[in-house]
Amino acid sequence: MTTTPTGPAARPGRAAVRYALVVVLTAACWFAWLGWDTQYRTDPVTGDVTGPYEAWQVVGCVVSLVAVTVTAVRALGGRRAVATVAVAFTAAWVATQAPRDESGLWLVGALLVLLGTAAGVGVVALVSGAGRRRRARAARA
Repeated sequence: MTTTPTGPAARPGRAAVRYALVVVLTAACWFAWLGWDTQYRTDPVTGDVTGPYEAWQVVGCVVSLVAVTVTAVRALGGRRAVATVAVAFTAAWVATQAPRDESGLWLVGALLVLLGTAAGVGVVALVSGAGRRRRARAARA
């Protein structure tokens, strides 16, 4: 008698589609909110330089990444979601920042983006996973 495995290993095609979807949605967060803005602004009175991003762009990107992360946790599981979202977001950042960096410090920036994204996404994944477990326990009771 043979048994058919269940779970993600049983359907590698579906798992690949889930990973691809999470990667595309994560990269879209970067490109839609932040990847297009390259303009710094100088205050004519103080001479202070700000930018290139406005607060609304960063907030929109964070809110979008939270939604993608919650979806990724459901589709991939916590650890896989954190790794996938952090790496995909960093790769999207590198795609726009490395080519225009004249200082050679884009690699330092990429490391900081990776660490910051992983930390933020990790917190969202923990909260999302805890909420799912709590709802599952309540449904069984």
